[in-house]
Amino acid sequence: QVPLVESGGGLVQAGGSLRLSCVASGRTFSTVIMAWFRQAPGKEREFVANINWSGSYTDYTDSVKGRFTISVENAKNTLYLQMNSLKPEDTAVYYCAAGKDVLRTMAHYPYWGQGTQVTVSS
Repeated sequence: QVPLVESGGGLVQAGGSLRLSCVASGRTFSTVIMAWFRQAPGKEREFVANINWSGSYTDYTDSVKGRFTISVENAKNTLYLQMNSLKPEDTAVYYCAAGKDVLRTMAHYPYWGQGTQVTVSS
């Protein structure tokens, strides 16, 4: 098991910003890729962004490009998601995930955090 613990969610007005954090204990070769997914009420969980621990690779879903930034801090084993210009449609539970492939599908991430709620009011 690779414990992942998210924090930083909350309620924000549209146009505002939040930064999510995810501490990854017990990093291994099977957790070289870190990702953020989100799940809105009544919808399937969807990919948001992913990154490798060197920061040399990142990928974003189109709806967050230019607004969200994924990053890592190796010394703290921590993954971040800086979310700017938030929109009501960004409201969801955000999950941190870890795996060894750069793919966007949930099945390629065996390790998951418990999720943190982000609510954007209009």
